Amino acid sequence: MTRLFGTDGVRGKANELITPELAMQLAQAAAVVLGSNESEPDRKPVAVVAKDPRISGGFISAAIEAGLAASGVEVNDAGTLPTPAAAYLVADLGADFGVMISASHNPAPDNGIKFLAKGGEKLTDAQEDAIEAQMKQAPPRPVGADVGTVARFADAEDRYVVHLLQSMPNRLDGLKVVLDCAHGAASGCSPEAFKAAGADVMVIGADPDGININEGYGSTHLEKLQEAVLAFGADLGIAHDGDADRCLAVDHEGTVINGDQIMAVLAITSKEAGKLKDDTLVATVMSNLGLKLAMKEHGINVVETGVGDRYVLEAMRSGGYNFGGEQSGHVIMSDHATTGDGVLTGLHLAARVAASGKTLKELAAVVNVLPQVLINVKGVDKAQVKVNEGVNRAIAEAEQELGESGRVLLRPSGTEPVVRVMVEAATEEHAQEVCRKLAAVVGEELALES
Repeated sequence: MTRLFGTDGVRGKANELITPELAMQLAQAAAVVLGSNESEPDRKPVAVVAKDPRISGGFISAAIEAGLAASGVEVNDAGTLPTPAAAYLVADLGADFGVMISASHNPAPDNGIKFLAKGGEKLTDAQEDAIEAQMKQAPPRPVGADVGTVARFADAEDRYVVHLLQSMPNRLDGLKVVLDCAHGAASGCSPEAFKAAGADVMVIGADPDGININEGYGSTHLEKLQEAVLAFGADLGIAHDGDADRCLAVDHEGTVINGDQIMAVLAITSKEAGKLKDDTLVATVMSNLGLKLAMKEHGINVVETGVGDRYVLEAMRSGGYNFGGEQSGHVIMSDHATTGDGVLTGLHLAARVAASGKTLKELAAVVNVLPQVLINVKGVDKAQVKVNEGVNRAIAEAEQELGESGRVLLRPSGTEPVVRVMVEAATEEHAQEVCRKLAAVVGEELALES
């Protein structure tokens, strides 16, 4: 049987996979798994529910809240908020769990249901499996005074903005910033936070109508932000995605600053302030070699994980580290957040620009981003990629050719008969050449029989 939970909750087309019926079932099961408290068996569980502004969020949140309240849960409806805001509020309120309704950077027809454990933490695989198993059981049916209630969490956004401002090392007075909110969940709180911090703010992509989320704006469509930064004469631009758990940036010349560069700037800042735990950054295997070389130069260790912010979080927790992230812009500052927070990241990046007296371009130049080429080799036996002698020989030859100025990464797809071949080199041409040769060997050696 296919597992219902994916890498980040349950996600799919709204009203096809993500139906009101499924939402209610998930809520009723989560009430049992996440809401049980043996030390206080008579206390009703408390949950926070939030959503991004896509049009289907209305009926999905209604079904979620109905399922929770019918199961005896006291529901705090936080309305439209970023995912990291929901996570913060679960912890701040001392709630038993939370539910975020969002499909992140996906288009409006998609939606998703993500649960947050006590403290605003991501669920473990075991907790997700327990919810799926509970869905096969009869849901709880309390009556009378034992049913739950649904109340509006009136100051949810204000609490989150205050938390963001309290995390900042300095103000942003005199800084001109363009914010691209992707017509998403940060359309209200991100401009409010940047303005309260003292920045001169221009806002784009902050008119959500339910169907325009991520459409031509946000971290997956940076062209309008680049144009706005140049037109406004801004010091930098910040782009969020639909649920604002990631942040990419644009410098004053309109050049894109990716997640690796943002992590480098903030890791160095944290180390200089004596706040980077064990002088260590946690990043995925897809982070550019330029990031690792820059961190080495500044005396910062890099711990590598698989691709996905959940793996970054796992490594941070197990190692006791407090900073990590992904090239895509998920940056996790665990002193202030339990998950990637695009508004928090943007504020701290802007604060570094304001405090340093340097441009974002100068700060980001610490990372010499090496050209990166990726080829997906389809129709291959991905299970053999680590043991095939021909492939391993080709990898060794490629690594010898690249030396310390490049690297090779072969990554089997989690869902398809595909191997992703990634090569970084000093020049685009060299990366293309090595990647094509290696991809050809993978295709020949691992080809599936038709």
